[in-house]
Amino acid sequence: MTDGLLIAFEGGDGAGKSTQVALLREALEARGRDVTVTRQPGGTSLGRQIRDLVLHGEHVTPRAEALLYAADKAQHADLVLRPALAAGHVVLTDRYTDSAVAYQGAGRDLGAPEIHDLNMWAVDHLVPDLTVVIDVSAQEGRRRRGEVHDRLESEADTFHEAVRAHYLAMAQGNRQRYLVVDGTLSAEQIHAQVLDRLSSLGVL
Repeated sequence: MTDGLLIAFEGGDGAGKSTQVALLREALEARGRDVTVTRQPGGTSLGRQIRDLVLHGEHVTPRAEALLYAADKAQHADLVLRPALAAGHVVLTDRYTDSAVAYQGAGRDLGAPEIHDLNMWAVDHLVPDLTVVIDVSAQEGRRRRGEVHDRLESEADTFHEAVRAHYLAMAQGNRQRYLVVDGTLSAEQIHAQVLDRLSSLGVL
């Protein structure tokens, strides 16, 4: 059985993560790989309830928000990620633990180390083999999202720039695990960079 592989797509709201997940799924399946596609929050039944609470519910305090996201990730890792990886699948997740570190740790100013440790405990230290960060400015993300915003999307550009800066800092600190791509490039150009990186890892 081929070993499973976990690939996370990260970046600000409106970066184009779901597009890249779909393109990579198609490319991997064309090469005969079994692929599981999921997202956080919302990849499980409990996760969908948490997603509705944190993105569309009434006011949620920052610490409660962080704990709800961690609960989603714990459930997701146990019920979706680990079984798919054990079956040899390539798992593509739209957001993972780095989102919590960037959004709640940096954006909410709760402390990146504390949120990192919380999430590592929640997923029992399950770390992606590759994390693709699609980088766009807060202004560009807002332009792409249009007029409809959830609780996090509606935050000021200063919040989203803090999130962006922390994504880039995490990637700078661990270039082996991260690939940062310019989100203003075409979807095809971004996809080509992802394929190049996976090819260098021996995945393709």
